[in-house]
Amino acid sequence: MEGRRGRDIKPFFVMEILEKAFELERAGRTVVHLEVGEPDFNTPDVIREAAVRALQDGHTHYTHSMGRIELREAIAEWHFQHYGTDIDPETIMVSPGSSSAMTVLFAALLNPGDEVLITDPGYACYGAFIRAFGGTPVAIKVHEEDQFQYPLEQTEDYIRRNREKIKAIIVNSPSNPTGVVTPAESLKELIECAGSDVLVVSDEIYHGLVYGTEAHSIREYSNNAVVINGFSKLFAMTGWRLGYAILPHELVRPSRTIQQNLVVSAPDFTQAAAITALRDASREVEAMRVEYDRRRKYTLARLRDMGLEIKAEPAGAFYIFFNVRNFTDSVYEFVFEILEDAGVALTPGIDFGSNGEGYLRLSYTNSMDNLKEGLNRLDRFFRARTAIK
Repeated sequence: MEGRRGRDIKPFFVMEILEKAFELERAGRTVVHLEVGEPDFNTPDVIREAAVRALQDGHTHYTHSMGRIELREAIAEWHFQHYGTDIDPETIMVSPGSSSAMTVLFAALLNPGDEVLITDPGYACYGAFIRAFGGTPVAIKVHEEDQFQYPLEQTEDYIRRNREKIKAIIVNSPSNPTGVVTPAESLKELIECAGSDVLVVSDEIYHGLVYGTEAHSIREYSNNAVVINGFSKLFAMTGWRLGYAILPHELVRPSRTIQQNLVVSAPDFTQAAAITALRDASREVEAMRVEYDRRRKYTLARLRDMGLEIKAEPAGAFYIFFNVRNFTDSVYEFVFEILEDAGVALTPGIDFGSNGEGYLRLSYTNSMDNLKEGLNRLDRFFRARTAIK
């Protein structure tokens, strides 16, 4: 029997692409994977060694439901070093992944019918998190001509007319899927727009992975805001499942109660390793960031050589969101055509909302050799196609 909430959640098209790619590979085809947003680097040795020591030292038990205080203090210290913010460790909730932290947040925050503003295109899971607790995601269309930023006048107008229903607005910078970074002034404008009764939830999971610019934390500008972050992207720790939320004081107690019931606590030894990640892995993290930037520059140049226009150049994360409207009216069908004909797996833009139609997301989390091969294949594919518009 299918639950009602399950019917409200759409499938990930990227997983359908991945599954089809696996089928082709089992049949003997080679596929260049540029679809999944996961670092191709292994977790740095210094972090893995810390986890082994933690296991040997017996860190295999429950911890405080909000996380080990030593880790929460290290997160507050890291935040101060990078943003100059004064974060109370008691307001930090450590969870098994940033998705878990966001799930707990919306369980604590939302009542049925409450609205949360998100961007379209934007990270696909936000709507699922919101709907799971009876909330309503309200998609605000963003456009490449405006660097995929919230349109201030439209957003202000919607909040003014519906303020009694709106609980939060989500900002994701650097962004999945576009890779754009929200400027400081735009963050300040969102804070002013939200006012005191609409919570700004800032998904900062890609912070640290920025190139030629600076990513600002929302907590630089307001304490009436939530930071969602974690260790998956910056530290190449996707399989470790460790994230956190920095909460306003009034949300600490309800979030803690829900975490106790739904999660209990994050794994003990991974928390010990995360302390080392924050304090001792900066050299390894910088090496990964530099390599991502090298791939980013190369990929942008190659795509532009193919005649593909990229008006919103990505300056963060590890994605390029590029416009293929001249070649197709259905990117969902187009990605399967590319996969079958060229052997390259990409993500269709409609995975991220209806306004993503006409775009493809490329994730450059693959070796430079594989990236070159994939782009060579795409070059041949696009040069063999005639624009339809």
